[in-house]
Amino acid sequence: MTQSSRLSGFYKHSTDERLATVADVAGLTDEEQAILRGAAGLDIETADHMIENVAGLHSLPVGIATNFLINGRDVLVPMVIEEPSVVAGASFAARLARAGGGFSTSSTPPEMIGQMQVLDVPNPHIARFELLARKDRLLDLANQTDPVVVSLHGGARDVEARVIEESPVGPMLVVHLIYDTRDAMGANTVNTAAEALAPLVEEITGGRVLLRILSNLANRRLARAWCVVPADTLTFESDGRTFEGHQVVDRIVEAYALAAADPYRAATHNKGIMNGVDAVVLATGNDWRAIEAGAHAYAARSGRYTSLSQWEKTPDGDLVGTLEMPMAVGTVGGATRVHPLPKVVLKILGVQTARELAEIIVAVGLAQNLAALRALATEGIQRGHMSLHARQIAIAAGATGDEIERVAAQLVRERTIRLDRAQEILSRRVSESANRQGNE
Repeated sequence: MTQSSRLSGFYKHSTDERLATVADVAGLTDEEQAILRGAAGLDIETADHMIENVAGLHSLPVGIATNFLINGRDVLVPMVIEEPSVVAGASFAARLARAGGGFSTSSTPPEMIGQMQVLDVPNPHIARFELLARKDRLLDLANQTDPVVVSLHGGARDVEARVIEESPVGPMLVVHLIYDTRDAMGANTVNTAAEALAPLVEEITGGRVLLRILSNLANRRLARAWCVVPADTLTFESDGRTFEGHQVVDRIVEAYALAAADPYRAATHNKGIMNGVDAVVLATGNDWRAIEAGAHAYAARSGRYTSLSQWEKTPDGDLVGTLEMPMAVGTVGGATRVHPLPKVVLKILGVQTARELAEIIVAVGLAQNLAALRALATEGIQRGHMSLHARQIAIAAGATGDEIERVAAQLVRERTIRLDRAQEILSRRVSESANRQGNE
């Protein structure tokens, strides 16, 4: 990307102007632009081969988050989501982080875990040692299941085993196959390898292998993002009140502290992170349910559910945020190969590998978290959110065209963002319009 992602006033432009800007930055073809318009996207015939019992298609908006600077590279981030304020919040937070150098990211190798549940093992602890002693044989067999991944320098990396002493059905042995899936999410590859190993595991342990399945707690496939936000960039005015930057820093850290200590707050705190994460995961055709499951399991890995992110104040008084979470996403396979939109999204993002994609996604999650915490700790979450939500309320009331903005603006002025009030406003406007036409 040669142009800066700092697109001032991007939200004020028409949809045609925004698309033209994105097309220019990402070098999109006419066909790719048509996909973004929805004119040449997923067709029902292709959909019928993707899942079962297809009877229609479902669309969601594709928004572009601006201002992202990630590892020194400008990135425009497509996000697929139905909730207002998420794209705006991520863009705003990215602008704040940009003042401190943007987001820095890193990630671990794309290693997934395939589990094998071994039951009826006569001597579980001895069986564990026997398995580990034959690790090389198990890895060789696992690598025979997908020569393509192995040729790309992926494949089976390790075998682990642990004894579960107590369960509802008694003791069992759990075997983990650690498998590098390269640029694929890897569920099918890992499941195939685990199934191939099951007979040999039974032979070695003398037990019975039941489950052979990937784990969505991908704690060996982590993505990390961090940013520093200068305190002075956090100073702002709202409704006649001035929030000083140093005060905002303290409030954000205090707000984070509740999520760190209390699972009731942590659930909502982490949901805010996932607002950003899921929107990019969905846009790229990846499995957002798997990402959700892994994220929340990782948040509870200590035995207590807590915040995925951390926020602190630096010795200089600036704000620093960090986020680490499992991020099992791919740039090949699955819907990314079949659905036309993810291909265009990956081109806009400018990513070549699954690790690059994972790092962008976690940076967006941290940005979304920053936006939510800043709002919550200062003017309140509803002020900005409800202003954007007013448009949806206006549409639900039946407004179309220019009426949407007019009705939404009045709802915001009145600070009454309710469907019944929107219907009253719209009904009155229709009546007034009819009366004017009758008098002409």
